Amino acid sequence: MIEWYKKVVFENYANFDGRARRKEYWMFFLANVIISFALGFVLGLISPTLGLAANVYSLAVLVPSIAVGVRRMHDVGKSGWFLLIPIYNLILACTEGDKGVNEYGPDPKNEFKEINEIGKVDL
Repeated sequence: MIEWYKKVVFENYANFDGRARRKEYWMFFLANVIISFALGFVLGLISPTLGLAANVYSLAVLVPSIAVGVRRMHDVGKSGWFLLIPIYNLILACTEGDKGVNEYGPDPKNEFKEINEIGKVDL
């Protein structure tokens, strides 16, 4: 889970291009919830003013959260703007991504080099 979190936050901080697997999206989401809760709860117990550090953390991961959400929408073949539709974006986030190449890039789930263009195979 930590590897997925580091991949999203540090390697793809503001990368809105390409596609993100369901696992990448949900592992980031889970780690983000755990860290936010821990910061808010633990620091809030120590001092209510320290609990504001959870808000600073939320602002720090706002851009990576939006970026991974946009890449997740790309994986199912939709525009990143679908993040703005409340229930439908959750359905799309849970839906399996398109197999093979779509208009947003190669399939991130495919561990082998795949067909990048119709009729052309990279081996």
